[in-house]
Amino acid sequence: MTHEQQIAAVKRYTVEKLGEDSTGHGMDHINRVVKMAKKIAQGEGVDPFVPVAAAYLHDTIDEKLVANVDEAKEELWTYLEKNGFDDADIVTIMDVIANISFAHTLDDQPIHLTKVGEIVRDADWLDAIGAIGVIRALYYGGAHHEKIYDPLVKPRENISHEEYRNLDDETIINHFYEKILKLAGMLQTPTAQRIAVHRQQFLKNFLDEFHHEWNNEL
Repeated sequence: MTHEQQIAAVKRYTVEKLGEDSTGHGMDHINRVVKMAKKIAQGEGVDPFVPVAAAYLHDTIDEKLVANVDEAKEELWTYLEKNGFDDADIVTIMDVIANISFAHTLDDQPIHLTKVGEIVRDADWLDAIGAIGVIRALYYGGAHHEKIYDPLVKPRENISHEEYRNLDDETIINHFYEKILKLAGMLQTPTAQRIAVHRQQFLKNFLDEFHHEWNNEL
């Protein structure tokens, strides 16, 4: 198979798995991450083939989206083999998509990503910053019946992986402080860092406006 055919195959796989997603991880998100991963890879002088493949697949084994992560990994590995990906590329793709979640930065031993991993994670995290990031956070929080905001519930600090996944202790606005505002400072590639500057400022402006309006200060 050509690279073009292999990319088409992983796109079909992702559409099958996430095409009906209603939590902000559907194909609109995937397609933006793919486009951004290609842009970052080119900006960093990296062949975009593997980053783009991993970008398409990055949410297909996510613990918050699949019932059984190990089964999802096994199914994906088999699919990649059947579609002509060589062992080295499969290992790289699986390593990337298993380790780019923000939740992994909360573990006692943070993951050290490859260059491909940095590219795909940066592309994914950029989609959580800025105007689209705001909408996705609201969309995800609404899908999980989170409160918008409660001034008596303060953002959690130094939370563990397990605590981060517990949405009972989170509000949508607090999620910005617990995660999203931190992402720009954690991006690895210069290309992504440049793109993040404007988006991060938009995010700060949005939160300032939110608090002013919540408190009837405007």
